[in-house]
Amino acid sequence: MHRHHNGVKTAVLFGAIWAVLLLIGGLLASSFRAPVILLVFVLLGVGTSAYGYWNSATLALRAMRARPVSEAEQPAMYRIVRELSTRAQQPMPRLYVSPTMAPNAFATGRNPENAAVCCTEGILQVLDERELRGVLGHELMHVYNRDILTSSVAGALAGIITSIAQFGLFFGSMLGGGRDEDRPNPLAMLLLSLVAPLAATVIQLAISRTREYDADEDGAKLTGDPLALASALRKLEMGTRQLPLPPERELVNSSHMMIANPFRGQGVAKLFATHPPMAERIARLEALAGYRR
Repeated sequence: MHRHHNGVKTAVLFGAIWAVLLLIGGLLASSFRAPVILLVFVLLGVGTSAYGYWNSATLALRAMRARPVSEAEQPAMYRIVRELSTRAQQPMPRLYVSPTMAPNAFATGRNPENAAVCCTEGILQVLDERELRGVLGHELMHVYNRDILTSSVAGALAGIITSIAQFGLFFGSMLGGGRDEDRPNPLAMLLLSLVAPLAATVIQLAISRTREYDADEDGAKLTGDPLALASALRKLEMGTRQLPLPPERELVNSSHMMIANPFRGQGVAKLFATHPPMAERIARLEALAGYRR
């Protein structure tokens, strides 16, 4: 039930973000009396989405300075991932370790045949093997559910909408001194510069949070141990609070792929988090296990 509901929700959110893109493209085309602008922005959205999807693995692994590891170096990771990928009847992904003590993990790659799973040194030290199995099950389901495609497209569309808004504001101000009939609609420019980027970001984050819930549920079903993932999330919540990653641009762009929000969010920042609240994720996993306090 949750998965069906979240799939419909994701589709609706994608429709909304494309609607925002087409709306601002249409407003610009109308304001500048150039219908071709709408086509250009649609092509930019498609092209940027494709680039982000195709290069997602390289960009994320580079941002975390991850290196490939052998089975001799990380026998537990290999044993767990081999077992779970075999159970799911999927190919074995490449395994990486990131040299940071901030506890986290992520999966990336455009499809199961080109997937990579990365753990930080911190998470390998914090979690026991049962909890690590829960985390790796979660990450593998991101790959099997094609969430890398979903998040890459959503992020690319949000980025292009922000760029379009800046374009509209810049050229609108340049033309502001001309004749009235040549000036762009000031209300349209205000909508472009303020409302559209905010709406795109909110929709992107909602998509990311929806996919996290699905990966939690499907990963727990793959491992058969929802409480192991719940226990891991408790440790990760504490660990990421104590050892957050620096908010560098490359890391911010990859943060939606990680199992836990790697940054220290307080106050308003929580409204723009890429992940749903840990308490809610844990509660859902406990309900899936039929856990009673």
